[in-house]
Amino acid sequence: MPRAGLTREAVVAAGAELADSAGLDRLTLAALAQGFGVRLPSLYKHVGGLEDLQRSIAVLALTELGQVMATATVGKANGDALRALARAYRAYAAAHPGRYAATLRAPEPGDADHLAAAESLIRTAFAALAGYGLDGEDAIDGVRIFRSAVHGFVSLERLGGFGLPQAVDRTFDRMVDALDAGLRRGWDPVS
Repeated sequence: MPRAGLTREAVVAAGAELADSAGLDRLTLAALAQGFGVRLPSLYKHVGGLEDLQRSIAVLALTELGQVMATATVGKANGDALRALARAYRAYAAAHPGRYAATLRAPEPGDADHLAAAESLIRTAFAALAGYGLDGEDAIDGVRIFRSAVHGFVSLERLGGFGLPQAVDRTFDRMVDALDAGLRRGWDPVS
């Protein structure tokens, strides 16, 4: 019989919290079971193992990040939407480092929940960049460039890679300004 109050949602939420505090790479079912005050086998009634838990955290995190980004960009276009998208992305990654790490995992083919969460987030990014007039493969390139730039910055920031005393926020804003200028210019080479 499942322990009262122990549900799949509760296990995933606690796993996400543990991933945020300890790191996704340090998340273990044993630590999670200890946090609930149960024996490890009790968790297997709710998750299919560590892989299933990490996948569920990825779905949760993609959903949360997509909602945060969508809310941040409502009513904004072009550079304002890009800046709001970038700031929301960075803030989420800083507030939820373990969950954010889980978002980097690509969905397995056939995993409907994971694919839906990832596609929702991607639609938000496409919508935020729509004002630049990109479509088709150009829009995909724009979203990939945005994600690569912001992810790189967020990762370096999290790992302490910015050791110089100058303000990191200013550098972040300038990076987003450069992305905005590039997207406004389109894919024409710089003269």
